[in-house]
Amino acid sequence: MFHRSERLFLRPAFPEDGEAILASIGDAGIVRNLASAPWPYGITDARSFAAMPQDQRLPHFLVTLPGTGIIGSAGLCAHEGQAEIGYWIARPHWGQGYATEAAEAVLQIARTLGHRRVMAGHFTDNPASGRVLRKLGFVPTGRIMPRFSRARDGLADAVEYTLDLQCEIASPVRCAA
Repeated sequence: MFHRSERLFLRPAFPEDGEAILASIGDAGIVRNLASAPWPYGITDARSFAAMPQDQRLPHFLVTLPGTGIIGSAGLCAHEGQAEIGYWIARPHWGQGYATEAAEAVLQIARTLGHRRVMAGHFTDNPASGRVLRKLGFVPTGRIMPRFSRARDGLADAVEYTLDLQCEIASPVRCAA
């Protein structure tokens, strides 16, 4: 599966992407904000990420910027029985709206696949991710839950969010009430 947004191209990872993935994510400031990535993150980890099989209901993508290459990743995964969105962007590309744009593309795909609700979360010490989620229309559930982080090698508090994809399309006013 492939998707084109205004500035980005989302595509599956290929085996030859390992070095480029490592060059983009090999930063403790990025990896520590992800639940499943280890630190230190090495070429074996990047190659394993590139080789992950695709789930047709929960696709994941490399985020590429035409003329630049891989600048991150975004996709869906299962968490506690629900679809959850996740994303990361390489540090040189922070603050340019790429995380929001990539996540919005994934949400469009989620709607197309028939998902009714998508969950999300961010560690409490990563408020920038919370701003991205709120821009996308996610609403905090009111729960802050401990979540395991491989890079931190332990639990860290995470703020939970939800987005009702059906409500957003049917009537944003009705859903806000």
